[in-house]
Amino acid sequence: MTPPGHILLLLLLPGSCSGCGPLSPLLLVGLVAADAIMSLIIVGVVLVCARPRRPQENDKIYINVPGRG
Repeated sequence: MTPPGHILLLLLLPGSCSGCGPLSPLLLVGLVAADAIMSLIIVGVVLVCARPRRPQENDKIYINVPGRG
């Protein structure tokens, strides 16, 4: 098995992908932009879901304390 540090080196070696052409700069820019957009969407969803909500009038906290009342 190849150590993890050598996997990137193997991917960058010329001829490691037979029949694959070089990536065009436009495709590379598109992939980076799509990655950035997806990252921003994920961060936005996490922030919206993690935001504390405002307490409503009917939101009461009931604590069950044995031996009282």
